[in-house]
Amino acid sequence: EDTGYMARTAFIMDKVMHTVGLHGKSFIPMLIGMGCNVPAILATRTLESERDRIKTILLVPLISCSARLPVYVLFAGALFPKHAGNVVFLFQFGLGTLAFFLIGSIFAKTLFKGKEHPFVMELPPYRLPTFRSVVIHMWERGKHYLKKMGGVVLVFSVLLWFLGAFPRDHVAESAYEARIEQVRTDQSLTEERRGKRIADLKNDKQARRVENSYIGRLGKTLEPAVEPLGFDWRGAVSLVTGFVAKEIVVSSMGVLYAVGADQTGESESLQRVVAQHFTPLTALAFMLFVLLYTPCVVAVVTVVRELGSWRWSIFAVGYQIAVAWLAAFIVYQGGKLIGLT
Repeated sequence: EDTGYMARTAFIMDKVMHTVGLHGKSFIPMLIGMGCNVPAILATRTLESERDRIKTILLVPLISCSARLPVYVLFAGALFPKHAGNVVFLFQFGLGTLAFFLIGSIFAKTLFKGKEHPFVMELPPYRLPTFRSVVIHMWERGKHYLKKMGGVVLVFSVLLWFLGAFPRDHVAESAYEARIEQVRTDQSLTEERRGKRIADLKNDKQARRVENSYIGRLGKTLEPAVEPLGFDWRGAVSLVTGFVAKEIVVSSMGVLYAVGADQTGESESLQRVVAQHFTPLTALAFMLFVLLYTPCVVAVVTVVRELGSWRWSIFAVGYQIAVAWLAAFIVYQGGKLIGLT
């Protein structure tokens, strides 16, 4: 941006963006969205037309942000090890961009019909940014993000912890503690085997706690809605936790499958468990749902604040969930019809 190239990018991409009824300036939020949807939504403030701004805000969350990357890495590594890089690239960059233009074309012919405004933009001269100016811009924007959204992240993180930790089954937890203590004092085990068994018992205990918690009950309530997509209640819980932050989907799966909460998308132990519980077809459906459904809560709050309208905000959340469910349904059920697994 400081070099002056971003303005030229908008000019170059103007014709392409016209295919969805937008101007080249909307390409900049789209590009930023590949890093994070929140600054991408904020970047729509540069758009002069209110119609273009609303439309861009509705479309930007379809672009896959970097927080979704660990989910793609996990499933691609587990179910498509020989083509993991291609699968990750397809979901991280290809399908989100395709969804942006496809849904944008539908919007251009339905909700946002009308004459387009002429695109006029002054191109700034090329400049070499100074280190000082880059640091100042980073600091100002980082501080702005934390001041605006830090409280939202904290509140929903505490809420997610509460839903996953309560109510407690003290009888079951006491039984697990007794078994852990028994293993700890068993002198017949080597130090390595003792540590492995204790870790397994702690992971089982955590998985049991989440299953019986409020969020586990919510997942089982939602199970009939995701069953046609090939997921069970654990998939539903992972998607719910992903509403707080998409990268939490991976750690949630680590807990739910009793592998541990400290798992990443590259963890071989979690990839092995995922490969046992998912097929390539259900993995594709799950990744597609993660790509298209509602972005994190911070992005949703940003949409509400930027649009200043609950009507548009509710529509944004609703249509994204509907598109995600429909796309995953078509992939899973369509794949089954033609004999894929």
